[in-house]
Amino acid sequence: MKLVIFAGPPTCGKTTVIRQILKRMTVRNIQTAYLKIDVLYADDDSLIGREFGIPVKKIYSGELCPDHCNVVVLDEAVEWAEKEGAGYLFVETAGLCLRCSPYVENALGIVVLEATSGMNLPRKIGPMLTLADIGVITKIDLISQAEREVFRYRVLETANQITVVESNALYGIGIDPIVKHILRTPDLEFPMYLRGNPPVGTCTICVGKKEIGAKNHFGVLRTLDHELFYVGE
Repeated sequence: MKLVIFAGPPTCGKTTVIRQILKRMTVRNIQTAYLKIDVLYADDDSLIGREFGIPVKKIYSGELCPDHCNVVVLDEAVEWAEKEGAGYLFVETAGLCLRCSPYVENALGIVVLEATSGMNLPRKIGPMLTLADIGVITKIDLISQAEREVFRYRVLETANQITVVESNALYGIGIDPIVKHILRTPDLEFPMYLRGNPPVGTCTICVGKKEIGAKNHFGVLRTLDHELFYVGE
């Protein structure tokens, strides 16, 4: 089993990139399974299932961060994909937690970034970008050449080891280099481990406490004028 995890901000074009990759995988008769992780609503799984005739699953993270949900269900997802006879499992996560990385050791991590989202976006993404193997820059047809160069520079400035691919995914431009990387993905090793460390901070807000103000909370906190500090046992 080979695992490829796609992350990126909402509306960046992750699903469009995945569809173009699946077209090329299907031509090669490579059986692929697809898992969609979103927060409240998605229909990409049913659309992809009908279009490519592959096993698909969807899970809503609800009150849980999608990246955290990915960590919790990924072992079951791999078992499911293996039972379906897939050689590859594509996981698309909504990736809303910019402090976390959804990627796994001995798997391929792909972050999809929308070129129209602003030149400073790569500086705001965090581990979702810095721990990825490939950075796919989409919607390059909607910005100028100068803006493309700046955006690419900012990606490499933030994650200098990453492979950058510029793509107009709607028309399949720039997809073949991604497929080549996917086909070179190593087999998963078990037990699976996250790539990078999750945040150490935990707080009462995350478990549902609604009161406003630092005095009403404990765990890892900060105030308007002070850096992080810890309150409680």
